[in-house]
Amino acid sequence: MVDPDAILRPFWDALTAQAGELALYDCHTHIGSNDPDGFRQKPEELRGALERADARAVVFPMHEPGGYPPANDRVLEVAERSGGRLVAFCRVDPRADAVAEARRCLDAGALGIKLHPRAEQFTMSEPAVRDIVALAHERRVPILIHAGRGIPALGRDTVRFSGEFPDARLILAHAAVSDLAWLWRVLPEHPNVFIDTAWWNPADLMALFAVAPPGQILWASDSPYGLTLTSATMHMRLAVQAGLAGDALRSIAGGQIERLLAGEAPADLGPCAGHPRPVHPLLERVVAHLIGAMQRAMVRADPEEPIALARLACAVGDDGPHADVFAAVLHLLDLFREHLGPPPDGRPIPPAGRFIWAAMIVARTPDVALPDLSGAPAPTRAQAEPA
Repeated sequence: MVDPDAILRPFWDALTAQAGELALYDCHTHIGSNDPDGFRQKPEELRGALERADARAVVFPMHEPGGYPPANDRVLEVAERSGGRLVAFCRVDPRADAVAEARRCLDAGALGIKLHPRAEQFTMSEPAVRDIVALAHERRVPILIHAGRGIPALGRDTVRFSGEFPDARLILAHAAVSDLAWLWRVLPEHPNVFIDTAWWNPADLMALFAVAPPGQILWASDSPYGLTLTSATMHMRLAVQAGLAGDALRSIAGGQIERLLAGEAPADLGPCAGHPRPVHPLLERVVAHLIGAMQRAMVRADPEEPIALARLACAVGDDGPHADVFAAVLHLLDLFREHLGPPPDGRPIPPAGRFIWAAMIVARTPDVALPDLSGAPAPTRAQAEPA
């Protein structure tokens, strides 16, 4: 099977040559084999991906329709045997004796709690949620909360809890797409609320990096939905494009989550980056077409037409604006075609689909360094035309 992390490593190397070395600590990964969505990840698969990126990670169970105590025990065991590579969060269902299960797992070595309102079909107003946050406050541990697709807004309850329980560290996952439209305004007043980057759309992520204080952003791959090194590369490219650097980048990449897991006070990395420079309209065309391709792929529709349009949008010529960026986009789309195969395990997108995502992010980050692709095959005219 194709390994996008390995193929895309030169993009990571180019990024760190520009931005400086980044110690990676992923705040959002899963293991499990029973999730109804078809995704699976074995502990050894996660550890292997982390080792290749020299990264550490928080890990918790995937959706377990039969209940979480056995899955939590498995995660605790895997973390204990990881040699420090992994730390465990327990996952609880607020309607299933959640406080007792969370307390049991924290006593056994878990360093945080995961809540998934969409999978378990609850809202943050569920009575047990307040008790879980109170426990997190008592133990000074993080709670990571699904805040992506498929749920209503939940940020107002989270902000209310953050004021009531200031020693709880509340992490809204998936770029807080459920609430980012307004949440950014109040983040400076709630320094114990954080947002992770486990998301794919460059518009949402660029907005997050631009308007949220960098000390309240945590890098996350969402593994196995995202890949360790690929996600770090693309998320950090967007952060650099947004104007973040130095201590802010190091905090996002892993420094802040490490402090939170140690029970320390979060570091203040200053105000938000502000509005980044707009990218060239010719690059925006490519981004728009590739967003369309990703959306089609996610619903198992054919993404070829928007990919073909993106290829045509790259035909600026060797002397056109950002010619090196367009060439890199075509290189990544060539990799998609070269490695395309059926999705494994019933997943909606094949592994090669990550090259579409990478192409989209590269088009959105023209000010970030690119690897030397001079040895890569040049796209042919046929490759730049619709199929």
